[in-house]
Amino acid sequence: MPVRQLRLVVTAADYDEAVHFYRDVLGLGERDAVQSPNGRVMILDAGQATLELAEPSTAEYIDEVEVGRRVAGHIRVAFEVDDTRATTAALAEAGAEILGEPRRTPFRSTNARLTGPAGLQLTLFQMD
Repeated sequence: MPVRQLRLVVTAADYDEAVHFYRDVLGLGERDAVQSPNGRVMILDAGQATLELAEPSTAEYIDEVEVGRRVAGHIRVAFEVDDTRATTAALAEAGAEILGEPRRTPFRSTNARLTGPAGLQLTLFQMD
């Protein structure tokens, strides 16, 4: 049976900060919000989803290209955006830590690396 949707589930200690950052600043559309007896859940639309698998040596190379050193754990979230520079600036203003400024890559894209709320390491990329 084919998979119909990829859903990345993140536990955020500061739920309101994470919602503001990913929905209001990054611009992921709200698909659903649920109030459970024990807390809240929001499902944000991130467009098309893919699963990228990389060998450790390739992940190390990508870190070197985007940041200049090995920084990622085994999970990193990548978002394709229209303007890497503007989005990086907006996310930094909203509290993200910039690990690697926007730069042209050998992958025919302009990429930036940040750490966002809930400890997610993010790659922003704009296809050139």
